[in-house]
Amino acid sequence: MTAMVKAEGVHKSFGAVQVLKGIDLEVAPREVFCLVGPSGSGKSTFLRCINHLEKINAGRLYVDGELVGYRQHGDKLYELRDSEVALKRRDIGMVFQRFNLFPHMTALENVMEAPVQVKKEARSAARARAERLLDRVGLSDKAGNYPSQLSGGQQQRVAIARALAMEPKLMLFDEPTSALDPELVGDVLDVMRDLAADGMTMIVVTHEMGFAREVGDALVFMDDGVVVESGHPRDVLGRPSHERTKAFLSKVL
Repeated sequence: MTAMVKAEGVHKSFGAVQVLKGIDLEVAPREVFCLVGPSGSGKSTFLRCINHLEKINAGRLYVDGELVGYRQHGDKLYELRDSEVALKRRDIGMVFQRFNLFPHMTALENVMEAPVQVKKEARSAARARAERLLDRVGLSDKAGNYPSQLSGGQQQRVAIARALAMEPKLMLFDEPTSALDPELVGDVLDVMRDLAADGMTMIVVTHEMGFAREVGDALVFMDDGVVVESGHPRDVLGRPSHERTKAFLSKVL
């Protein structure tokens, strides 16, 4: 079976600062893959490399068997044109820490926008799917509301529906609950649990260790741009073998 995501020696620098120092990992189809670690460890940067929002400096990164951002001829890599990258990015949904909704559009319009503009889908079909997705995330009664009229948790659930509207084969979540008030976190995690139960392949950068333990199939602890420890979430969180992992978990569990 082809891995949904495969990283081989992935490096990323910003100027003189090395953020990723040789990441090797694989994410299987239908897997919920959790990335945890301290701020500045490279988790979010790695996530952004997967859909080529950031270009890697060395190594190889594959999504569903295809190189991300490049094509290979012989031993040489050639960077894809922006239009080609955008085409491949349609298959990858991303939910950010900040919701990034269009403030001048209703919840329904936010969810409809990409299928209509990018896929040139008929508005009637896009509207029907958007209504189904808002119902799925528990917000069918908020379809006509603008982002400013929604709580942070509701905005994040609209953002998840918007990512799902493109029918992606992979969903990336970059600390989707960290900007939310504690009482709003549960509703967002419930939507993510529902997605996991449906078999969506998900990579989740998170500080929600309970979610990682309960829903995750695999967990990687990153620190200072490297994978320190990986395994089943219950094993890594319950019986960490590396001292750095133990020190981190002692502060967050």
